[in-house]
Amino acid sequence: MAIRHPLQRLASPARQLSMLLHLAGTASFAASFKFLYGWETPMSAAFGGHFQFLTIIGLALAMVTFVVGFLADATLSSRLFKLKNVLSVCSAPLEVLISILYWGLCAIDKSLVFPPDLQLEFLPDFGFHAAPAIFLAIDLLLLSPPWTIHGYSALALSECLAFLYWFWVEYCHSHNGWYPYPIFDILNTWQRALLFTFSATLMTGSTMLLKWTYGKINGIEEFKKEAVADPAGIRTKSE
Repeated sequence: MAIRHPLQRLASPARQLSMLLHLAGTASFAASFKFLYGWETPMSAAFGGHFQFLTIIGLALAMVTFVVGFLADATLSSRLFKLKNVLSVCSAPLEVLISILYWGLCAIDKSLVFPPDLQLEFLPDFGFHAAPAIFLAIDLLLLSPPWTIHGYSALALSECLAFLYWFWVEYCHSHNGWYPYPIFDILNTWQRALLFTFSATLMTGSTMLLKWTYGKINGIEEFKKEAVADPAGIRTKSE
């Protein structure tokens, strides 16, 4: 029997639309990984491999989120459903961030994110840099209960992820002698620090935007107001 949180729009976990979405997303992410491991580049043989790229880390997290979601649908497990929702708090804003940064930088100069000889065709490009954000946003907005994370918590999570990734990039650089994204070679250390700080702030903004959109679509005024007027969640309920 389909289960539905009282504040979410559609039933999930469920063996209908929810399972279909999670199956389609998992298939899309698996196809991207299949393409990736058949694509010979200097990065694939380097230290860290393709997981030097934030895109691939995000894709892996999206894959885990949707596999857990699919298993929750198949078994109607409330525990797996809760785990999927916890993972989504990280994976959905991260994928929105990746899409914004990637397509934004491509609009300026695509060579900032890919060397000219490693440009992708549209379908794999879309699969890596747009499809995960779309699938995760649909899952959040229609098939998940509302997030309870507030601005300060979202910022702390975003800063933690950003600087862990920066540490990982620098560690890979110490082995390989080059960065996965050309833009990192252009920037000095302080400029990279500013870029990662900006990215963490942007990820926090994407969290609050998703939360506001959830309230808009599902008619929850409290979430719309909180995301705009009280993103830190410092007001008490009595106020």
